Amino acid sequence: MPVPTLTLSRRTFLASLAAAVPLTLIVRRAHAAARAHLESDPATFDALADVVLPSALGKAGIRRAAAAFREWGAGYRASAELNHGYGTSRLRSSGPTPLTRWTQQLDALDAAARAAHRKPFRELSPADRVALVREALAGQRLDRMPAVGDATHVALALLSHFYDSSAATDLCYQAQIGRSTCRRLADSSRKPLPSLKLSER
Repeated sequence: MPVPTLTLSRRTFLASLAAAVPLTLIVRRAHAAARAHLESDPATFDALADVVLPSALGKAGIRRAAAAFREWGAGYRASAELNHGYGTSRLRSSGPTPLTRWTQQLDALDAAARAAHRKPFRELSPADRVALVREALAGQRLDRMPAVGDATHVALALLSHFYDSSAATDLCYQAQIGRSTCRRLADSSRKPLPSLKLSER
């Protein structure tokens, strides 16, 4: 009597795999892979930062802001307890890692650049990069700045992360305010010093 063979469709196989492997392990590995992608091939992300972040930062300031964003992404932890909002005691937790969709969006920007200009995104002129970013953000909600982890696109996440930083406050007021940094009590009543020149940053 012939032995019956078992055939599995791709969907059935993935479903059985998901049931066998804990979801937290899958998410953790996806986060690690996305983090490694950002670290091993940073050129596309850096090219995005050049046209998304304020040019007043200068090249050194943009590099620091991009590096700070990478550090934030590397330290992201899903299901971590978040600070509750002002006026409410409701506890919230962080969602699944956003790095996986952001790295996909970086790859999509690079693919769009190659399709339209036959060059990688990093080699395009600033004007062409801006045009592709605007196209990628078409249909996105742009009337408010989202929380970094809630940003639907990596360009918005980068902007949100920067504008929540001490450097953004200093740039806005052209002064060394040092928001969210530890200042000596004796300095609390003193007027902040003027911001450093771009050449001194």
